[in-house]
Amino acid sequence: MKQQLPGVDAKLQKIADSNMDEAPARRRAREAFKDIQLNIDHILFKTPCDGLKMKESYEVNSRGIEIFCKSWLPEVSRPKATVFFCHGYGDTCTFFFEGIARKIALAGYGVFAMDYPGFGLSQGLHGYIPSFDGLVDDVIEHYSKIKENPEFHSLRTFIFGQSMGGAVALKMHLKQPKAWDGAVLVAPMCKIADDMVPSKLVTQMLIAMANVFPKRKLVPQKDLAEAAFRELKKKEQTAYNVIAYKDKPRLWTALEMLRTTQEIDDRLEEVSLPILILHGENDTVTDPSVSKALFEKAKSSDKTLKLYKDAYHSLLEGEPDELINQVFGDIISWLDDHSSKCT
Repeated sequence: MKQQLPGVDAKLQKIADSNMDEAPARRRAREAFKDIQLNIDHILFKTPCDGLKMKESYEVNSRGIEIFCKSWLPEVSRPKATVFFCHGYGDTCTFFFEGIARKIALAGYGVFAMDYPGFGLSQGLHGYIPSFDGLVDDVIEHYSKIKENPEFHSLRTFIFGQSMGGAVALKMHLKQPKAWDGAVLVAPMCKIADDMVPSKLVTQMLIAMANVFPKRKLVPQKDLAEAAFRELKKKEQTAYNVIAYKDKPRLWTALEMLRTTQEIDDRLEEVSLPILILHGENDTVTDPSVSKALFEKAKSSDKTLKLYKDAYHSLLEGEPDELINQVFGDIISWLDDHSSKCT
């Protein structure tokens, strides 16, 4: 039985409890809950959208997969630069990121986001990553088209990756070392914290089973919201993100994420673009010590590491409002500084 949502009637609860394996069900649920989500008492949902042009659409990529995408642009002025978002595991760009995007767009930036295949409103089996490399290629393909648009072509471009999206952003950079002007990495998944990884024996069993049952939801996992959100009220509000993937990870997805983090951990010294890394010191989901290692090993001459005392994993969603505002201030200051630099 799924969680009963406060303030939600039986009809909506039935939608929230429905099987979300395929995109049509997730799209129905998002449509039904959209207004409720935007009225949640959370600092991110209090960000106004006055002065912004927002657009949602679906685009079929070269693999024939229908991708959900969204943009937020300043209504009157030309953007200072463009920011391309890579969301975290199980997530979507339609919930908390709505507020994050508005904040960054109101600071003068063009913000673009997409849901990966199998996540959010995009087509594909929910929470299934058959190939992390393939997922990264899908993101590169979609964002490259936007970058080539004459309206944005001359602007500086930044990747913004949260959690697993930090791994996506780093893989994008490693595949295209000269393509981006910088990256903002919020609690990047360069390595999954040891507490979140099954034991070696269990991992060996999972690898054997994944070859037979790749889509099965069998990987043991701690409650991510419990581990990621410091404030109880904000943690409870994650329940309204009805299209997030909250089941046990699918076997192949878990293996792809483990392989990816091992690869990134081995290639930290290849990172050469300007980076801002932000991490909570008490993060038990992604390991802050690996963010420190990324900062130390990256060959980039322009790198900044911000560690936040007592903060958990969800720096922009689950912390006290004052800290959320501080993190936003750090991100926007860095973007302002790097957008004004000569190309």
